[in-house]
Amino acid sequence: MPDPLDLLRPLGLSRPLGLLRDAAWTAEQLGRSALGQERLRLAVTGLSRSGKTVFITSLLANLLAAGQGRRVLPALEQASGGRLRDVRLVPAVAQTVPRFDLSGHLAALAADPPAWPDRTEDLSTVELTLTLERASWFGGGLLGRRTVTLELLDYPGEWLLDLPMLSQDYAAWSAATLARLRQEPRLSVAAEFLAFIDALPAAAPPEEALARRGFVLYRDALRTLRDDLGMRLLQPGRALNPGPRGEAPILWFFPLPHPDGGGLADLLRQRFDAYLADQRESFFEPYFRRFRRQAVLVDVLGALHAGQAAFEDTADALAAIAAALRAEESWLDRLLGVGPERVAFVATKADHVPSRQRDALAALLGSLVGGAEPPAEASSVHVLASVRCTEDDVATLDGRPVAAVRGVLLENGRSARVYPGEVPLRRPEPGFWTHGFFRMPEFQPPRLDPAGAAGVPHLGLDALLARLIGDLL
Repeated sequence: MPDPLDLLRPLGLSRPLGLLRDAAWTAEQLGRSALGQERLRLAVTGLSRSGKTVFITSLLANLLAAGQGRRVLPALEQASGGRLRDVRLVPAVAQTVPRFDLSGHLAALAADPPAWPDRTEDLSTVELTLTLERASWFGGGLLGRRTVTLELLDYPGEWLLDLPMLSQDYAAWSAATLARLRQEPRLSVAAEFLAFIDALPAAAPPEEALARRGFVLYRDALRTLRDDLGMRLLQPGRALNPGPRGEAPILWFFPLPHPDGGGLADLLRQRFDAYLADQRESFFEPYFRRFRRQAVLVDVLGALHAGQAAFEDTADALAAIAAALRAEESWLDRLLGVGPERVAFVATKADHVPSRQRDALAALLGSLVGGAEPPAEASSVHVLASVRCTEDDVATLDGRPVAAVRGVLLENGRSARVYPGEVPLRRPEPGFWTHGFFRMPEFQPPRLDPAGAAGVPHLGLDALLARLIGDLL
């Protein structure tokens, strides 16, 4: 007798319990909406070091300020019809997921001198309750005000790179990963790891010492590629940022040149499969699929500054993520209302270039996200500075005036005028890397009120929020 699940797989119904949970969740959302108590999940994700923590800090502080009548988010105010009346943080109560440390991050920005908040190291959430007038006097008079609970999800950018792995098996992943590692500049960094796996016989025994040694060499190569060369397409993500569980044995796998063999290959394949199953069940399914809107942050300018290899790697990582997001959307997910309705790709640190170059920055990000395939109707491209650190200025280059920015340098606390170079409209041609050097200094954030009552100076945050949540307000 056939397995009942086999009969369901052609319809995309191989997870009946999960589907029941999805259906129950959707029904709950519809019930909340009918009562004027909607709940909206917004996932803030992106490549590592793209500024997710700073983004959420600014978003929270500015929404709280807007709830007190401060006009810090004009585009969102217009999109909501001016109906926002109050915004409050929801108490954590007894949640099991770590809470986003808003007060700690605001304290860093309020220090003397101000400092950037620490980067994201674990999954965290925070909720806001937005109180709004209803769209019509009749509805407002009968039903009173409505509330929208906005839940924000933050997690390390390294984890996002596991999403494209969900469509690969161990052999395909090994082949793709080793193909990248055998090209410079990765080749020099991964030389010891590659020498180790190339010396292994095709039928290497499944010894724990071999598996552990290979994983350590592989992990160390990934760390160097990230920290020294600015690479981003590095998998698995938890090898770089394992989270609170640490480096559990499920992580101890790495690519092999003979992935279909027995012995060690079998052991690593089992761990690869177990890792993906765990990521799907413990992270992507309960968190990733249960949000309606998503912001994907990318430090495009930092990639330009890091050079051709880092930029190409960032572009490949972003393309893989965009393709994976499109692939994860099925007709069944849309029917059940599961998965993101809108995805915004965001180039961060846009204040590091003058205003005349920000359209080029948006076009460059759009070319990386779309590639040969036009972006989905539900996706959009934005440029943003979560905390604005600069003002436009004019510099002199070879005797002629050029658009520049002025800000306080992080390294010495001195005000400086910086001409960053020209941002290309699309993926740069080889000549750009020879003659088009791009500067990317680190600027000090402006010193802020530790309570964040006046909001946070930003660039483009209101337009992004208007696109992501304005229709729901």
